[in-house]
Amino acid sequence: MAEFAIRFFICNIFISFIISIFLLARRLIQNSLTSRMRYNLWFWLIGILAIPFLPVSPIRFPPVFAWFKTLGNTSSPETAIKDTVVTNLPDNTADWMNDFSLSISRNTPSAVGLLLCILWGIGMFVMLILILKSMRRFRAVKKSALPLQNPAVRQIYRNCLDDMQIKKLIPVYSAAFLKSPVIIGLFQPRIYLPIHLISDFHANDIRYMLLHELAHYKYKDTLANYVMNVVCVLYWFHPLVWHSLKEMRNDREVACDTSVLELLDEDSFGNYGNTLINFAEKVSLTPFPFFAGISGSMKQMRKRVRNIANYRPASPHKKFVSVLIYGITAFFLLGFAPVLSIPAAENNRYYFNDRNKDISYVDLRSTFGEYNGSFVLYDASENSWLIYNKEYASERIPPASTFKIYSALFSLESGIITPEHSLLRWDGSTYEYGAWNKDQTLQSAMQNSVNWYFQALDRQSDLSSIRDYVQKIGYGNRLVEGDTSSYWLNSSLKISPLEQVDLLKKLYNNRFGFTPENTDAVKDSIRLYCTGQGTLSGKTGTEIIEDHAVSGWFIGYIEKNNQTCFFATNIQKEDFASGAAATELTFSVLSDLDLWE
Repeated sequence: MAEFAIRFFICNIFISFIISIFLLARRLIQNSLTSRMRYNLWFWLIGILAIPFLPVSPIRFPPVFAWFKTLGNTSSPETAIKDTVVTNLPDNTADWMNDFSLSISRNTPSAVGLLLCILWGIGMFVMLILILKSMRRFRAVKKSALPLQNPAVRQIYRNCLDDMQIKKLIPVYSAAFLKSPVIIGLFQPRIYLPIHLISDFHANDIRYMLLHELAHYKYKDTLANYVMNVVCVLYWFHPLVWHSLKEMRNDREVACDTSVLELLDEDSFGNYGNTLINFAEKVSLTPFPFFAGISGSMKQMRKRVRNIANYRPASPHKKFVSVLIYGITAFFLLGFAPVLSIPAAENNRYYFNDRNKDISYVDLRSTFGEYNGSFVLYDASENSWLIYNKEYASERIPPASTFKIYSALFSLESGIITPEHSLLRWDGSTYEYGAWNKDQTLQSAMQNSVNWYFQALDRQSDLSSIRDYVQKIGYGNRLVEGDTSSYWLNSSLKISPLEQVDLLKKLYNNRFGFTPENTDAVKDSIRLYCTGQGTLSGKTGTEIIEDHAVSGWFIGYIEKNNQTCFFATNIQKEDFASGAAATELTFSVLSDLDLWE
């Protein structure tokens, strides 16, 4: 939640920019829009404000916004390097099993995020209290209200229903403690008229006000009120949002005025305006924010009266231009959606379509023991799946060193290295692991999981090229941000075990459309065993946070007796969840399945 607060704070920087552009554009185009279109345009802005809270995943952040996104990223590489060694495994496994990984520190301003979250929560709580107090005050008004009895007013009301072409008979009540008419209720709407309006009885005034309230009903303005108040609660701290909602309410009243004017003859326009002027003091701003009514501030009333005085029915040409401008403006507003999507910044879950698939769910809790995690196996010959813990199997997490498979593939495809010439010279830096302190080829770098080798390849590729390849093969959440040294460690790029298996299938069958020689070179580099019982290929990965191995991977495939099985294991724990431990666990499962001894 603290991380959400930080990202939401960053989103509000963009929201301020978007609202500013929107208000400027609105001022430039408002005379070209009909009053109804001018009001409807606000709903696109409301939709934009809702995006940070929606569980959706639009396209990734444009590169120009990438550095903003990294503000919410909590990872920064340190110099400490860790390794994990296990025993009781097949011979000659020590080299590739020792997955050397950078330790990542989560020293983000979690306290800042928590403070922002607390302040935001307090503000929302205060707003909810104010709204509840308002609803409580109106409940007292409702208790004192009586069904409308005046026959003359009831007849005017029935005529207004006919004028508005509304078939539903909405109950009308007279209330003693109201200054202006209001309509309330989402599913059971009711109109409340002030007693003083009925007592004074001016037929035209009552007709105009009833038409106005029915226009609110016809265009579902009560629902819009609820939506606007939810926005007020969520964005209680944002002055531009409050200003926008005030302008939206004003445009709503102008749109309803126009709807009434469309029903009147030209001689009555002035009378309708005079009604607003005569009731200007009585129809002061309502204290009931969830209800739609004719009320408004004095400034809004003056603006509405000017609109009435200048009213002319919209021509077909203006209606066409209005629709066109409305569509163009909406299109540009939607263009900001990816920037504001907090889920898009994470996109931490893969939605696995299990329909029409042969899937067996197994219980491996005794094998996994104290580890959380999952195991996924796909048998290509049987076109069947074996899954342990689908919840974790669908969770996207950093790929750690398993991404080196695809880093190598991208570098081969880009021509940075070739299958015959993959040697990179050691720069003389002293690493804790002796196997790293020498020149490396793709084969040796993959076997010893040499970070500097693959980071050097990525630097030559640059992030833009890597993004293109990640998009092309559909790798996990497809988010490549940060820098070339850490994006696959504990940063933006994440993938689920189910996706790991799916990508291994595509790699094995070269479904990516890459050069066959390059694909074969990568497959050769991850080949671990070639024995009488078959061939096993794979790659480990370990995510280490502040010197604790919190996530371990082992992914790969087995070729045996014309049968190819692809697998992915991930284990998670507060510590000791290494790639080596994941490998040991995987061998145990494969042995139980009679796939590998």
